[in-house]
Formats: sequence, C-alpha cells, structure tokens
Amino acid sequence: MRLLRSSSIALIAANLAAILLLAPGASKAEPVKIRVSWIAPLSNWASLLMEKKELARHMGQSYILEPVHFAGTPQMITALANNELEVANLTFATLPIAIHNAGLSDLRIIADEAEDGIPDYYSQEYMVLADGPVKRVEDMKGRVMAINAGGSAVDIAMRKMLRTAGLEPQRDYVQIEAPLPAMRAMLADKKADLVPLVVPFSFDPELRRIAKTLFYNRDVMGVTELLFWCARQSFIDSNRAAMVDFMEDTLRITNWFLDPANHAEVVAIGSRLTRQPPERLDWVFTKQDYYHVPGMRPDLVALQRNVALVKELGLVDADTDVNKYSDLTLLDDAAKRLK
Repeated sequence: MRLLRSSSIALIAANLAAILLLAPGASKAEPVKIRVSWIAPLSNWASLLMEKKELARHMGQSYILEPVHFAGTPQMITALANNELEVANLTFATLPIAIHNAGLSDLRIIADEAEDGIPDYYSQEYMVLADGPVKRVEDMKGRVMAINAGGSAVDIAMRKMLRTAGLEPQRDYVQIEAPLPAMRAMLADKKADLVPLVVPFSFDPELRRIAKTLFYNRDVMGVTELLFWCARQSFIDSNRAAMVDFMEDTLRITNWFLDPANHAEVVAIGSRLTRQPPERLDWVFTKQDYYHVPGMRPDLVALQRNVALVKELGLVDADTDVNKYSDLTLLDDAAKRLK
C-alpha cells in the first residue's frame, strides 16, 4: 500500500474538520447557565420569569435560567464571590459592602428591579404592635429590632431612622435576625418590638390586625433604588451575547407582567406561587406595589444618594461612584431588539 503524503493527510484532515463544523449542532455552543437571585415572591423578578418562559425566545438556546432563593442580599455577596451566582438583586446597602468590603471591584449594575419612595406608590413599612409600648421612634430605647440580615436595605433604613432619635445599635437597642416571612410571628410573640415588612408579607390581614406602621421607608430615604440587578464584569465579558439574549427575554416578560391588561392572570400566578387567595393579591404591579420601572432602567442619581448613607453609617470607609460600577449597555442592546 502506498503511503499517503503529508500534504494529502493535511488535506483530508482539513476536509474532515469542515464536515464536522457543518454537521447539525456541531458548532453550537453549550447554553450559558445564568443563576439569578430572589428573596420575596412577586417582589423580585427572578421569582416570576419562569412563569412566562414561553415569552423567552432565547431561553434553553443561548442560556439556561436558574432562579435561586436567598434569605437576604448580604448572602448573595458570598455567592457572587464564589461564582455561585451570576445575577444578584442587590440593594443600595449591599452594593458598597460588596465592592469595598468583599473586594468585588468588577461588580456592575445592569438593570433596575424595584424603587421605593415614588409618589403614590407603595413604600416599605416598619411596624410595631398596635397595642404595644412603642408609640414613637424614641420608645425603641432598650428594646429589640428585627432585621432580615445585617447590612441589608431594611437594616440601613431602620438604623438611620433610630439614629435621628439619638439611638445606636447595641448601645441603645438590640438587633436580631429573622427571615422576612417570620416578621409577623416575631412581633406577635413579642420577640421583637420593631420589624420590617415588605410585600407581599406586609399585606397579611393577620399582621394588619395586630400591628401598625411606625414609619415608612420614604420617611428615611426619599426616592430609593431599592433593588437592582448586578453581575460581575468578568462574567459579562465572557458571556455578553448570552447576557443580551437574557435581558431581551427579561424585558419581554417584565413588560407582560406590568401590562394592566394581564392583571387578572398575574394575580392568578401570584396566588399559585404564594398560596394566598387571589383577593389578597390585587395589589400586585399596581400603585399599591413598589414602583417597577418599565424597561428596567435604574435611577443612578437616586442610587448615588442612597449609597452615601451606607458610608455615613460606617459600614464602608470609601465613597462609591455608582456610574463607575454600572454597565447599562446590555440593557440598551436588549431594548433595541424590542423596538
């Protein structure tokens, strides 16, 4: 048998490579896994995205979505640092902590999730027992305040309000941690004198029967970038095409949820997710809810003001320029596709 020349072998190899590249699915990259965090059902977009996955044109193709539940935003920082989470719905409180204390200098704000303090919309409530001893903020001296996690948005707002009354943690009151769904029980069982309530838990009729609002988030913070999506620049750079696809699908789904024409179906979805009767959920994506920006573009001016408070309370030592830590090009590129 005649030996093939090296040039012939090279030609055959090149032809085989071309055939393999042209084979169905041979050149198709594996979908990118995108894990997105959520805390409270209905309040966080990641808890809802899979409910309308038929609107997601790229899901399962360029990316795979995996919603991941967390008790609070501080735990997300650890997950981001360990590459166990790709998109985190952080607060104005945890962003500076993640950047300056946890060393996540490549963290980038990519989209808005919810805002507080917008006129005529819901504002987060901080509640006490209606017949309890706390009538004014000053009455919290020597008492117990519950938070969901140290350094969370509710922690910052509560600390700030109590500081206006001359009260400091540990010196004048005690802080304890409990999950947000447990706050009604913490108040009812008198394990805490002041608790934060977020939707949907703040609309619990049993809570309303025993509690009253001592103050609102808007009283402390004004307009607040309460929750926004963040991802690491290293992940964005390595998976930009998939991330734009993901944001395109997300915009399409969130637009559907925010459309008043779909309100009845949204309530039905919420009822199934929270196991609450539909009549308790008529507030969802109305003015009784947080403000959800159509198009998910964050208010960086408000956020800059919000993060300054984190430094003021001594949780970080450095200033945080939110424009430096933002990358809205994913959102911009995705929005262009919907026009």
